[in-house]
Amino acid sequence: MCEERASVSNGILGILDLEPGSDPNGSPVAESLHDPSIFAFPTIRETVAGAWADVVVRGDPSLEGPYIAAAQRLVSRGATAITADCGFSIRHQAAIAAAVPVPIAVSALLLTPMIVRQLSGGAKLAVLTFDYTHFETELLGLSDPADISRVVVGGIENTPTWENEMARPPVRTDLSGLREDVCSCVERLREKHPEIRALLLECTMFPRIAQSLRQSTGLPVYDITTLSRMLIESITP
Repeated sequence: MCEERASVSNGILGILDLEPGSDPNGSPVAESLHDPSIFAFPTIRETVAGAWADVVVRGDPSLEGPYIAAAQRLVSRGATAITADCGFSIRHQAAIAAAVPVPIAVSALLLTPMIVRQLSGGAKLAVLTFDYTHFETELLGLSDPADISRVVVGGIENTPTWENEMARPPVRTDLSGLREDVCSCVERLREKHPEIRALLLECTMFPRIAQSLRQSTGLPVYDITTLSRMLIESITP
């Protein structure tokens, strides 16, 4: 028999930050994971030591320990669930989940199997990534070749947005520049694959233009904020 337990406070989302971490004196980028107003629940952050964008995108296994340590610090500060501010952090999903006692969902890529199975017939899912040259099929979490064939991937590598984020320290990209780089990628993918029926945004910068993409394409758009809300709502009484 299910018994109602005492109510607890709202969930707290812990965010694993890339280097150089949040700027305490700078204004957060609107509609990004650095913008606390995008969620109806509190967030806290911890920087993963050594996790510069170029290192995380490339896939450096030595980051596993720093990711775990940062996640443990978040839990000690009260995080009830944890995500990350880079979709390529998915390479460390299993290790982090095994090391802390709260739900972990570090990348929107975890949504891939669910979205593919929502699509009918020959419809395809387009995954928009920060860097296609370092994107492995294994990151999709799919094992059935038929499912894999229904996913197309495109990236914004070598664009001004990519160059800004790969710098140390990274340079903030204005909204119009980001929109131009991502929308160009979407247009190329849709021209080549007219059967695309949904978009999944791997990069945690891309939610800034998610609503624009929904309006311009008429397609469902999923991103890290979609996953973060699901994560917190699933554990908050």
